[in-house]
Amino acid sequence: MTGAETKGWFLRGGLFAKYVLALVGLVVFVLAVNGALETWISYRAIKSSLTDAMGEKADATAKRIEQSIADLERQISWVTRASSNTIELRRADYAQLLGQVPAVSQLTLLSGSGRELLRLSRQTTIINSNADFSRDVRFTETVSRGTAYAPAYFRDARPFMSMGEQHSGVNAGVTVAEIDLRFLGEFLGDSQVGRLASAYVVDPKGRVLAASSKGPEIGRDLSALPQIAAALAAGGRAPAAGTDSDGHAVLTTASAMQNLGWLVFFEQPTAQALSPIRDQLVRIALLIALGLVLAIIAGTILARRMLVPITALRTGAHRLGAGDFGHRIEVKTKDELEELAGQFNSMAAQLAETYSGLEAKVKERTRDLAQSVNELKVLEEVGRAVASSLDLNAVLPTVAARALEITHADAVLIYGYEPARRIFTLTQSIGIDGEVEGRHRAIDASGSPLGEAAARGEPLAIPDLEADSDHPLREIVVGAGFHSVLVVPLVDQQGVLGALVVLRKAAGDFPESLIGLMKTFAHQAVLAMRNARLFTEVDQKSHALEEANTTVREQADKLREQTEQLKDWNKSLEARVETQLSEIERIRKLERFLAPQVAQLIAASDGHEGLLDSHRREVTVVFCDLRGFTAFTEATEPEEAMNVLREYHAALGKLIFKYEGTLDRYAGDGVMILFNAPIQLEGHTQRAVKMAVEMRDTIGALTEKWRNRGHSLGFGIGIALGYATLGQVGFEQRLEYAAIGSVTNLASRLCGEAKAGQIVVSRRVYGMVEPYVEGRAIDDLVLKGFNHPILAAEILRWKGEPSAEAAAE
Repeated sequence: MTGAETKGWFLRGGLFAKYVLALVGLVVFVLAVNGALETWISYRAIKSSLTDAMGEKADATAKRIEQSIADLERQISWVTRASSNTIELRRADYAQLLGQVPAVSQLTLLSGSGRELLRLSRQTTIINSNADFSRDVRFTETVSRGTAYAPAYFRDARPFMSMGEQHSGVNAGVTVAEIDLRFLGEFLGDSQVGRLASAYVVDPKGRVLAASSKGPEIGRDLSALPQIAAALAAGGRAPAAGTDSDGHAVLTTASAMQNLGWLVFFEQPTAQALSPIRDQLVRIALLIALGLVLAIIAGTILARRMLVPITALRTGAHRLGAGDFGHRIEVKTKDELEELAGQFNSMAAQLAETYSGLEAKVKERTRDLAQSVNELKVLEEVGRAVASSLDLNAVLPTVAARALEITHADAVLIYGYEPARRIFTLTQSIGIDGEVEGRHRAIDASGSPLGEAAARGEPLAIPDLEADSDHPLREIVVGAGFHSVLVVPLVDQQGVLGALVVLRKAAGDFPESLIGLMKTFAHQAVLAMRNARLFTEVDQKSHALEEANTTVREQADKLREQTEQLKDWNKSLEARVETQLSEIERIRKLERFLAPQVAQLIAASDGHEGLLDSHRREVTVVFCDLRGFTAFTEATEPEEAMNVLREYHAALGKLIFKYEGTLDRYAGDGVMILFNAPIQLEGHTQRAVKMAVEMRDTIGALTEKWRNRGHSLGFGIGIALGYATLGQVGFEQRLEYAAIGSVTNLASRLCGEAKAGQIVVSRRVYGMVEPYVEGRAIDDLVLKGFNHPILAAEILRWKGEPSAEAAAE
């Protein structure tokens, strides 16, 4: 049987199949709904009973594990008694506990300060290792709580847990016990779990600590399983269903151990738990099959009684479709089929009447179509004329002639609009001699139909001018023998361009189709007029561009002359720029180790680079650093240490440049400054001491700020006066200005002797600035690298310039 024959057979037998399928579907639906409800109720009951049973087992197991841990806690607390106050007594107690409690694998005794005094296992004994556990969470938590449980960990795939117990007494110490958690498997035996179920214990990270024989591997991470992830979430509760470690669906329940943070899970595969549901589904399927057979038999008997009237209706419908409208269908069933046959017969009569008038309508539509085709051809011709020429004298006659042809009018006029004068001027005409003088050649926009149509932007039709005695066009048009007028405005987005006027000698309305067609003609005329205007504007602009081009060429000749002059100027500018660059390079090299004003002074003076050559001179050396900086860097993050150094160097740098000192070098917190080199300064020792006093005050404020951030830092300064060898050291890519001599070592050693906030100077420096400062002599200092004691003094504050009497004294 072909595909077409199969489809025809299905359509012919479709109603029969629908009746049979409807009855069968109803029976199957009722049986299926009943079976589904029974299955759902049974499923809920089985699932609830299994979940409750596993929940009770999980709770009981959790309580037994907690009780076991509590027993271990009591047994371990026995070794913390105060009577065992020596290492040997503690060792004996630990050995006894290890022998009595197999779950305890190791015991460690920590002092009150967190130092390890004793570690005892079944294999090794370590005494007084003095290992530091003061920051270990097992020690800190036990001291704060008395008893602490550390998180479980794994060693060689074996789970362990640390338990801490504080000894009685003040600062008495802590005992830390390592517990082997393999004993948890005793609570998850097959007798406690069941033949089909599995059980396991997980820690707060989802790792398996113990499992039944059918459970997952010990140490496996199950945190990704949905039931475990839900239970481990904050305030979470395990769902009743989930997946096991192999991805199979399971029924699950969990019980939490609050003190330890562990969870006990009991699970049973869903497929095994719901096996009674499968048997029930088989029974329902057999019942549905029996109902299906009975429904098919009953549906077949009922559907066959419908075939005779349906066959008559089908035959009648085929004959009506073939055009036999005189055929009538005879059906006597006294039901809806008989009413349907009557409707078919009534429809056949109506079709016969409709068919008789169809041919006339077809002829009328064919005539209208031919007219539409003619209009399209005319529009195409006008479009080609507009596209092929920019000359209005060639385009507008075509538009006017085709408008006259398609409207069957007696005359067509095309007007252009002059915005300045607000007058419509005749541009093209057919049916009226355009050369004849008359009022029709120029029409004022005010009060005329042309102006009214342009203002509205829509065509204006006047069916009978004689009936409208007040119309302004009446005398002009009626006098020429015309009685009806159609005015179509020629407008676009830029404004009014003119008007298209159609005149007829016979009075009467203009059809809407004709008005719409004339609007299309108006668009074509607007396009032609706008293109012509654009062409005129482009032509005018091209002439203007030619004139501008001539002017540009003249200007270009002048620019060439000026360019030659600029080339000469550039040559002199290049020489000046090269000189300036060399000066800038000199300043940059000097500013690496001199104050900016000093570097500028050297760079501005010819021959001063010799100042940087090696020579001997008396200089004042200032050395300063931070007290406690080494300990600070060891206890502080590197980023915070760098922030402190940035603030410190920024504060010192401003004062060094302010007093025109020379920054010799800095290493970390140590900074060395020279005065009187390389530029000689009058009163360089006074400058150095005054700068040191201001540095102490500035850094003192910074140390308060650092102290608020938890950093204990101080600032000390040492100053010495003496002769040193000065000059550049290093290599071509890296040069430094440096001072070499015992005076630099003396300043460094004095700085080392200075306390926080103290300025220590040599007696020679103190003698130079004594009139300006308040200070005091200090004990002779024995400094490393110097064979004799050094006379020194402390600068307390800067008083200022002395009076004349004080200077005389």
